[in-house]
Amino acid sequence: MTDFKEISDCPITTTLSFIGGRWKTIILYIIADRTFRFGEISARIPAISRKVLTEQLKELVKDGILNRQKFNETPPRVEYSVTEFGKSLKDVLSEMEKWGFELEKHTLK
Repeated sequence: MTDFKEISDCPITTTLSFIGGRWKTIILYIIADRTFRFGEISARIPAISRKVLTEQLKELVKDGILNRQKFNETPPRVEYSVTEFGKSLKDVLSEMEKWGFELEKHTLK
């Protein structure tokens, strides 16, 4: 195993600083393949409050993982999609999904 002088030298820690937390991976998993409106994302994750969803989406946009497109319409419409940079996480999320399924099998024994 590699020794790291500081925790910030660890590439896994760097990755988790972008997608860590309770909701970001779930949001990315949902939005991975198409554009969604805020209400559609909210409906797919009923356990998240609108305030927290808004915060998480803002962070993902700020970090360059999601695009946010606001339309000048009444009522207002905002759509979210994954950036090219964000798409590079698809394999990471896929491996996490596979590991999660294996973990479920392992713990059910």
